[in-house]
Amino acid sequence: MSNETVKIPQATAKRLPLYYRFLNNLYSSGKQRVSSAELSEAVKVDSATIRRDFSYFGALGKKGYGYNVNYLLTFFRKTLDQDELTKVALIGVGNLGTAFLNYNFSKNNNTKIECAFDVDPEKIGTSIGDVHVKPMDDFEDYLSKNEISVAILTVPAPFAQMITDRLVKSNIKAILNFTPARLNVPASIRVHHIDLAVELQSLVYFLKHYPTNDIEKNM
Repeated sequence: MSNETVKIPQATAKRLPLYYRFLNNLYSSGKQRVSSAELSEAVKVDSATIRRDFSYFGALGKKGYGYNVNYLLTFFRKTLDQDELTKVALIGVGNLGTAFLNYNFSKNNNTKIECAFDVDPEKIGTSIGDVHVKPMDDFEDYLSKNEISVAILTVPAPFAQMITDRLVKSNIKAILNFTPARLNVPASIRVHHIDLAVELQSLVYFLKHYPTNDIEKNM
């Protein structure tokens, strides 16, 4: 089955990088095969969900044998475009933005923050984690000329929509939004919202009402 023609559920798609990370670790340790039960224990996704996720791509393993680690790693590397570098722009170099620049996805060979933008004159012209901080006024032109299609948004919430409108004009195709604001964008642009305060509140709720550390079937 060709992975270009596979249409999979969004929940499955979100788990693929998790599988890929674990398989990378297995490959580095010299392990040649793995069972769905071993994968389940490592990534905290139940084995039935793993088998269902893998089934969307055809026969990736053999009953009684499990999965060939090298084959799965090669397959998911291609599926996740790991051999193609994705250049990312960071908009907003506050505390969170600075942390991103220092980290810069150092364990991911296919993702790199290429540029950063801010309005603070004390930050403009400096480099953080080898990334040069540029003035906010320049980002539309820079992103368009350098064909950068992904942006991480870490600006104050009141400015999030205004900055997003400018990102839309600069041909950005995907935004990872770390602000509490819910952004309005054209249907052609993909937005993933990550609200750390909401995630923490959710964690506290589950801590109080679901104290056992069971594997989530629908994560």
